[in-house]
Amino acid sequence: MNRHTRKMLLNVTTAVAVGATALVVFLPAAQAAPGTVTSNVNVRSGPGTNYAVVDTVRRGQAVDVQQCQGSWCYIAKPGPDGWISASYLSADGGAVNPQQPGISFGFNLGPNGPNVNIGVGNQQPPRPPVTPPVVQPPRPQPVSDDVCFYDGSRYRGPSFCLAPGDNIRDLREWTDRISSIQNEGGYSVQVCSEPNYRNCRTYTTSASSLNDYDDYVASIRIR
Repeated sequence: MNRHTRKMLLNVTTAVAVGATALVVFLPAAQAAPGTVTSNVNVRSGPGTNYAVVDTVRRGQAVDVQQCQGSWCYIAKPGPDGWISASYLSADGGAVNPQQPGISFGFNLGPNGPNVNIGVGNQQPPRPPVTPPVVQPPRPQPVSDDVCFYDGSRYRGPSFCLAPGDNIRDLREWTDRISSIQNEGGYSVQVCSEPNYRNCRTYTTSASSLNDYDDYVASIRIR
């Protein structure tokens, strides 16, 4: 093989490698899909309740779903991005199957990631994958993995959510503001009228009104 032929082959190989790298880098952006949050829920740093809470999204907020792993999806939005359970997302106004949320958002990635085929010469381009029609399942009735606290009675007004095992010794700016509790998971929620868990009452169900504890909570424990 002469010097000129070796140089031509090297240039072709380099161009193919650069093209493949560019495709892999930009592919995730092409896989993003719009979604809507269906209930107030925490945004976490990883796909599971054992990861830290980085933000909270409100019901009805539009987000950009970038990928899904198991029953969790990674969303981009104003503020910190992160992971939420697919049970709290809808796609094009329809319910999302929490077991296979990627199908609802049109993600066609295989178990080992996207398959990339690059040809050189006059080969025919690969055919696009055929996506089977999506059959929307009945809307799931998820059990929340979090307990949410509301400023107003009947779950209205500003709110924040905590996961089982979370504790707050001093609510600070939320002291004497909580009026209702959404506890769909049936966890043991201890609300106390004083900091450091003193003078407490325990709820194991949701409460649309706290009666004499209304606007009288200074610390919280969830078990």
